[in-house]
Amino acid sequence: MLILAEIKLAMKKYFVLIAFCTIHYFANAQQLHTPAPSPTQVIKQDFSLSNIEISYSRPGIKGRKIFGDLVPYGQVWRTGANSATTITFGEDVSFGGQKVAAGKYGLLTIPGEKEWTIILSKQLDVTNPSAYKQDQDVVRVQIKPVQIPATIENFMITFDEIKPTSLQLELLWDKTLVSVPVTTDIDAKIMGDIDAGMKTDKPPYAQAAQYYLDNGKDLNQALEWFNKGIADNPEAYWLYYQKARTLAKLNKKQDAIDAANKSIELAKAAKNNDYVVLNEKLLKTLN
Repeated sequence: MLILAEIKLAMKKYFVLIAFCTIHYFANAQQLHTPAPSPTQVIKQDFSLSNIEISYSRPGIKGRKIFGDLVPYGQVWRTGANSATTITFGEDVSFGGQKVAAGKYGLLTIPGEKEWTIILSKQLDVTNPSAYKQDQDVVRVQIKPVQIPATIENFMITFDEIKPTSLQLELLWDKTLVSVPVTTDIDAKIMGDIDAGMKTDKPPYAQAAQYYLDNGKDLNQALEWFNKGIADNPEAYWLYYQKARTLAKLNKKQDAIDAANKSIELAKAAKNNDYVVLNEKLLKTLN
């Protein structure tokens, strides 16, 4: 019996030693890092007076059939791989024609052969259909997919047709493109800021005039402000160029030519050939 007890004690010590060595090995083993099969991407696009940011993962085709197979039709898709896809708006926008408040949302989709449903959700952690709760939807937008000639290997979310108050949010994978219009109305805010700015000690003449010129406002008012901006900075060749553009739109051809030539003179003195070229192009339209 004594011998048996000693054998059991020895075996116990042996297994304790083995366990200790195993734990010690794994605790000190070099951690292996490998590339993610569907790498994460964060994109941030300046838009209007703020920006839009999207975080998502980019799975590849890898020889597979994508829509209607790997990504089934009629089921909620996390719009990427791995973790949930999120989108953050820095200001209130219209998403596919529906108003959305500034904030962070889950970006989900329900792909279809002839129509997609694009969803902005309060849920930020949906990674599979079973986790989705429709009562958490903020908006739903119906978009028709477009077939493109090129093959996009890795799923891509991008922005295109970017303008001061509108852009297209695009989803591309394989030969499919889904595009959602995003717009914002900032005119009232900017006009209010201009009115307030004009009452300060340093009115934003140049910025206000540029906004009026670029957005179809009162061109005579824009011209007045460009003149005041030039009075504050007589060497500002870029303001003379914008003044020339304004005069051209007002059909004051000779005045526009004079302003463009003055801009060229000042731009050459400042060694800025870009504005020389811009003015020369403008002059060609006036001759």
